[in-house]
Amino acid sequence: MKSYSTFILAACVLLLHAQLSSAQQSDPIKDFRLIAHRGGVVDSTAEENSMQALEKAAAHGYWMVEIDVRLTKDGTLITHHDNTFKRSFGVDSSVSSMNWSGISKLRNAKGYRVLLLEEVLKFCKGKLGVMIDNKIRGNDTAIWARLITLLKKYELYDSALMIGTDESTGYFTGKIRLSCTRQQLEDNMRKPGYKPANYYLFSGNITKDESIWARGHGILAIGVVNAWSFRDGDVMAKARAQVESLIAAGVDCFQVDSVFEPLFTR
Repeated sequence: MKSYSTFILAACVLLLHAQLSSAQQSDPIKDFRLIAHRGGVVDSTAEENSMQALEKAAAHGYWMVEIDVRLTKDGTLITHHDNTFKRSFGVDSSVSSMNWSGISKLRNAKGYRVLLLEEVLKFCKGKLGVMIDNKIRGNDTAIWARLITLLKKYELYDSALMIGTDESTGYFTGKIRLSCTRQQLEDNMRKPGYKPANYYLFSGNITKDESIWARGHGILAIGVVNAWSFRDGDVMAKARAQVESLIAAGVDCFQVDSVFEPLFTR
């Protein structure tokens, strides 16, 4: 009986160790709140704004994913970065010129397809928050109401962030937290009804003074580390310097391209 009990105890210890190791592997960025740029962890096997990229973002322990929202000709909300489908599918047609029935049939060599916004939000429920990069021009409040309804349906509304447009700022102020520069925040503070929860500081060059200022005013500060901003030279070295500068300034929340994820592991 004693040897059997010892065997069971040993098995339990091994199982616990395996579970802890698995948890550590799936959450390597726990010291920071990271938002995955372009819809998740994008690599050789996962396209931007794809289900595979979303799955990897959840598995890697990201806090949120940044998703690019566009509107088709027939009024369907989808996630797609570019204004056209040329780069992703070789189809030189704009998103706004095609109906969802045609877009839904597009596939690239790896089988990647365009996702409905609702598909993305459904996946994110209970796993990832969302930062919406609103790429829809104009101020069609009926579309914005549909967007908010979807966020509420999948319990993502209260935590959602938005990179908005000038046209839609008035509508979304007080509904979804909007990105701002420090100057915009200071301007907004002088407006009636200002609340710090309506905005967040969003920049790739947040200084220690700005970080302290934002924290003192109850404003979320998010550093930006995107590959497109490093055009020449050693991209990883430049990104590392930017990350180290932002961390030294007191920033612990970042929107990043997933290629820079190793810079946040400790």
